[in-house]
Amino acid sequence: MSWLSEVRKRLPFAPKRDTPDNLWRKCPGCGEMLFTKEYEDNLWVCPRCEHHGRIGADTRLGQVMDAGYTVLPAPQVKEDPLKFRDTKKYTDRLRSARHNAPHPDALTTAEGTIEGRKAIVGVQDFGFMGGSMGMAVGDAFVAGVDRAVQAGCPYVIFTAAGGARMQEGILSLMQMPRTTVAIRRLHAAGLPYIVVLTDPTTGGVTASYAMLGDVQMAEPNALIGFAGQRVIQDTIREQLPEGFQRSEYLHEHGMLDMVVPRAEIRETLAKTIDYLMTAKQAA
Repeated sequence: MSWLSEVRKRLPFAPKRDTPDNLWRKCPGCGEMLFTKEYEDNLWVCPRCEHHGRIGADTRLGQVMDAGYTVLPAPQVKEDPLKFRDTKKYTDRLRSARHNAPHPDALTTAEGTIEGRKAIVGVQDFGFMGGSMGMAVGDAFVAGVDRAVQAGCPYVIFTAAGGARMQEGILSLMQMPRTTVAIRRLHAAGLPYIVVLTDPTTGGVTASYAMLGDVQMAEPNALIGFAGQRVIQDTIREQLPEGFQRSEYLHEHGMLDMVVPRAEIRETLAKTIDYLMTAKQAA
């Protein structure tokens, strides 16, 4: 043993402290390393480039709704009706997704208030199989609308999805007309339907309930579209403008009513509900 090893062995070193693995994270927007606590305190928005990170249903509900909201029961639907299998069984994919998520499917609905205004709020979690729309999502959406009609309050939906869930085939596509009919029931009752589009909102979700709001909001720089840019360019044989599927471009061209930073969404929703419900009562 060398003299250096002998000296080190005799020195009274303090025990090594454990450092959490999630103390820092890399911003997907600017690539800067962020202190996780600072990132969370800033509502999962990068304080340097203002990139809006993707968040789960519970985090979103906690940011938007007043304390004491109630999560509505998840609908019970037949799982794997087509006995679908790709590289994995659909049942295995569901089991894996549920292991990493607090709720049984991609859409979670809650009843409560937003700055004192009663509302039913649905949140899609992109972390659950890409927020894909299957029968469970369709049932949760319809149940949320029905509850809003019963309570006489608005229905607010935060969308985040890659589209329809391919493992459920035509049954997932049938959720597009189902949700559209549900929105018509909401309108027949004279109640507002407010959509907040978050990154990303694409495919069959964009082609149905994500674009049928009385008021259409979006978070900054959210990807919103039906097909991908490369698919569209290859189809029409034309170069598309830079950022044409981002919320700012869509707002500029009339597809959105407003682009709202995450820190302002709660207040903006409360004001919008006030305005729309006052108009309903006056009508």
